[in-house]
Order: sequence, then C-alpha cells, then structure tokens
Amino acid sequence: MVRRALIAGNWKMHMTTGQAKALAARVGEAAKQATDRDVLVAPPFTAIPAVAGALAGSEVIIAGQNVCWEEQGAYTGEISPVMLKDLGATAAIVGHSERRQIFGENDDLINRRVTGALGFGLTVVLCVGETLEERESGQTLAVLETQVQGGLEQVSGEDLARIVVAYEPVWAIGTGKTATTEQAQEAHAFIRRLIGKRYEKGLADQMRILYGGSVKPANIDELMAQPDIDGALVGGAALDAESFGRIINFK
Repeated sequence: MVRRALIAGNWKMHMTTGQAKALAARVGEAAKQATDRDVLVAPPFTAIPAVAGALAGSEVIIAGQNVCWEEQGAYTGEISPVMLKDLGATAAIVGHSERRQIFGENDDLINRRVTGALGFGLTVVLCVGETLEERESGQTLAVLETQVQGGLEQVSGEDLARIVVAYEPVWAIGTGKTATTEQAQEAHAFIRRLIGKRYEKGLADQMRILYGGSVKPANIDELMAQPDIDGALVGGAALDAESFGRIINFK
C-alpha cells in the first residue's frame, strides 16, 4: 500500500510571534511544491494564531505541541482541544520524549491526552521511543510495545485513522546521532505489526509512522526510501526554512 507521506516540524520552545509568522510563510512556499505529501508544523501555543494567518489558504496542517483531555477546567498551564481548534490548529503532538523524560508524563497520562484530543476531533501524533540505556540493554521492542499499547488504550479502529505514530529514539533527539536506516526500519515495521495484531492488518497498512531523531537534509532521502517509514518528525532542522524545505521536498 502506498501511504501519503507526512513531514512534520516541531518548533518546540522557539520563535517569537514575528519569527514564527516569517518562518511559516516560507514553509508555506516550500510546501506548494510538494503536492503528493502532507506538511505539518507545531509552533509554540503563543504563535499558533500568527502561523495560522500566515498559512491561510495553504494545505499545511497546524498542530499544538501538547494538549489536555478536558474542554476546560482547573488545569493550570494546560491547553484544551477546544482552545487549540479555536487558535487554528487541527492536530496535536502527544507523548513527545521531552514530555516523558523532562516532565515525567507516563503512558496513562499520555493516553488521556490521546483520547481527549480524538474526542474533540483533533488528529494525534503519538510519539514513542526508547532511551539509550533501554536500547543498549536490548529493551527497545519491549518499550515500544508498552508505549504503543498504552497510548492506544480505548482507541477504536475507527479513531485509529486520525492517529499518526512517530518513532523517535530518545538517544537520537537533538544529539546529532541518527538511528541507522536499518534500526529505524526495524522499529517502524515492529510498530506496524503491533497495530496489525491489536486491530487488523488493513488498518496497520494504512497507518502513517514517522521517524524522528536528528532528521536533516543529509539523511531524509535515505530514511524515506525505507518501506515502513512514512515521513519525519523534525526538530532543529524545522527551524531553518531552507533545511525544512529540502526535507519537505525529499526525493
């Protein structure tokens, strides 16, 4: 099955409103050339309205970098799915390794975010991945199974169509290290088999699985040549319009 590629840029805690607007405009121009693939950007919450304005009329998807599961309430520091949609976002990243590693989010909390976002009509990019210690001790596949199963708890086969999984080995994020194409392909194929066992092969074949972890212009073509890699979740390189434009227009 040919799956439509998705190139996603996670801007993390970077960009003032003005900077974000300027970058979004350039991303929109680069995306015009890529008619056979999807492009997503996840600016800081504060910049989403400016980015939405800069990308008005384009096909670029706008995502929040996280999302709460409730519409409103006493959740200081959180942002609800309704608020994200009001700002102009239609998707949300959930379970990013930095949320897991720095802020201590576990699979139960991540699952609440996943189901909450789905319940309000958002598309979810569910991130999973192992630490260096877990990889070196041979736990990679066990960790992926726990995180995938935990993240998809109570998610129906129908809702699965609005989930994208991003495999991001923690040891490769922002370090300059990248999983080899063989390591990345092995993890992606394993995740697809897990989805097939939990749901059915047809749904697994349709699911887009992205690779994240020091993706850059120099390695995007080789990564995208792998049969189970359907796109990329890009960090640092997404902050540079020229670099991200090259990644969007991979060959």
